[in-house]
Amino acid sequence: MTTTENIQQALRGLVSDDASVRLRAALAMGTSPDPGFVETLVARCAVEPDFPVREMLTWALLRQSPTLTVPLLVAELRSPIARARSQALHTLSKIGDRSAWPAITRELLTDSDDEVARTAWRAAVALAPEGAEPALAAVLATQLGRGGREVRLSLSRAMIALGEAVVPVLDAARRHSDPEVRAHLGATERLRADPEAGFDLAVEEAKRVVALGPS
Repeated sequence: MTTTENIQQALRGLVSDDASVRLRAALAMGTSPDPGFVETLVARCAVEPDFPVREMLTWALLRQSPTLTVPLLVAELRSPIARARSQALHTLSKIGDRSAWPAITRELLTDSDDEVARTAWRAAVALAPEGAEPALAAVLATQLGRGGREVRLSLSRAMIALGEAVVPVLDAARRHSDPEVRAHLGATERLRADPEAGFDLAVEEAKRVVALGPS
């Protein structure tokens, strides 16, 4: 077992001003996993500003037992801190424990923070049990037309990953009054038909179709 002294030493490393020190601390905690590290790792995920360090924190959590990590990560989904929610969602999607599925709420899927919403979409697709796809597709469809390129591409990929369950909601979206929604829909359909197609080209083509209107 990791001693209290070692836990405190690791914690000091994780709050260093030097990102390389924090990275090494997270690496050490993942290399020698111990239940005493779990709360420290989850807490740091909520505030860590450096992307490589966050990825290492996630890896270190993946090295721990899901019985310890999943409940703490699910609790983080209710955090007022956007980074805490997004990182917890990311880590849950990597763990792949479907017991976390009920915690992926509509509120997270429609979160006002784009990064939280994007991560929630990916996590939902990864964790959704069989039969949940149609309801999930319906919620995701409400986000069509949202955000910039990266947000829209993330949504399109999530919807496509749901397979045939997404077809009815895409059909319904064709009648939407917002041309941005219809353009995003068109790009999603083109990407679904041809996964090798460039998203930007699909968007431009979809916009042209929307602008021309029904033939």
